[in-house]
Amino acid sequence: MAVETEAKPPAPKPRRAILSYGARERPAGGLEFWSWLFMRASAIVLLFLVVGHVLIMHLPAGGVGRIDFQFVAARWDSPVWRTWDWMMLSLGLLHGINGLRVLTLDYVRRPGWRVALNLVFGILGFTLFILGTVIVVTFNTANFAQ
Repeated sequence: MAVETEAKPPAPKPRRAILSYGARERPAGGLEFWSWLFMRASAIVLLFLVVGHVLIMHLPAGGVGRIDFQFVAARWDSPVWRTWDWMMLSLGLLHGINGLRVLTLDYVRRPGWRVALNLVFGILGFTLFILGTVIVVTFNTANFAQ
């Protein structure tokens, strides 16, 4: 007795984006999706913060030569500049630690090493975040006024 089977259509070829040599695809959901989305959003915000910082701090008259401890102390009298610098510090740190996590997932094959490296990166990032936040928040500009 012969059984007829229905012919299956060939599987579609995976789409390749232009210049996507070895690039990771967007994750479907969960933590990896939110990590992927955070990297894109933080990159855009960091671009604005860093370019703004360079244009405001380093290009006006005097350039880099005018920046010293007293200049920073006077600048940090304003909560706007403290917030700007804290956001640049925080987002840059979180963006970098997340990037290290992604690199670890891509290139470290042993699960134990992955966990250990990600734990080290997380502890290092958390420590630097706390130290940076403490410095920005507790810096007393009144102690340095001339």
